[in-house]
Amino acid sequence: MTDQLFSVKDQIVLVSGGSRGIGLAIGQAFAERGATVVLTGRGQDALDAACEGTIMTGVTCDVADANSITDCVARVIEDHGRIDTMINCAGVNKRMPAEDYTAEEFDQIIAINLRGAFLMAQAVGRQMIKQGSGNIINIDSLSTHGPLTQVLPYAMSKMGLQNMTKGLALEWGPKGVRVNGLAPGFIWTDLTAKLWSDENLQAWNSKVTPMGRMGQVDDLVGTALFLASPAAGFVTGQTIRVDGGASAGMRWPIAGDFRVEVV
Repeated sequence: MTDQLFSVKDQIVLVSGGSRGIGLAIGQAFAERGATVVLTGRGQDALDAACEGTIMTGVTCDVADANSITDCVARVIEDHGRIDTMINCAGVNKRMPAEDYTAEEFDQIIAINLRGAFLMAQAVGRQMIKQGSGNIINIDSLSTHGPLTQVLPYAMSKMGLQNMTKGLALEWGPKGVRVNGLAPGFIWTDLTAKLWSDENLQAWNSKVTPMGRMGQVDDLVGTALFLASPAAGFVTGQTIRVDGGASAGMRWPIAGDFRVEVV
């Protein structure tokens, strides 16, 4: 690429929750374009498998553990001297009616999706403030447009994450740090394959997603690369939705041409 507007070459990129799914796909995309990529995850075996055959490296990090985050970020800085881009992707979800969650299950979701994301952004942000540059991309969710049923703690955690994106952008913009969100729609991953293999759910998705198909992890890559590149140099505090139009609005469940004259 001769035009450097969208280049991420030579960036140091840290991806939390990068051993599989969305985080792994984004990490691979950065590495393929000349960035130095460090993936984090709770299990070293999964990280080793993700990095095998690539130039990426893995560092264990449990974002529910503040000390683990501190150690992870310190190691990346020690090894590479800086962090240019951080993808905040680690997250968990449990599907059940709101009345059935235990306090422990609620706390686990919030601890990883919101508290952990904040502590990771905070630790990386301190380094970026020292550098006077950097950008953070928080992996948001379609649930911040409108919550789905039976995932309420998850939706609550992601709504907090969206406001964290705005708040950090406000505070850190004057210090050279950009913070944005990337909100996927319904994405097919290894973790969601069992759910979305249901034919009824696939049919429902084709109705509520204007583009009429499931999203793939690769559909998120272009937006992540854009947000990390010089092309997005004046973009901060924003959440970009990559959802095939699912958040654009609702469509009538009516087939064909249905016209009603209102007098």
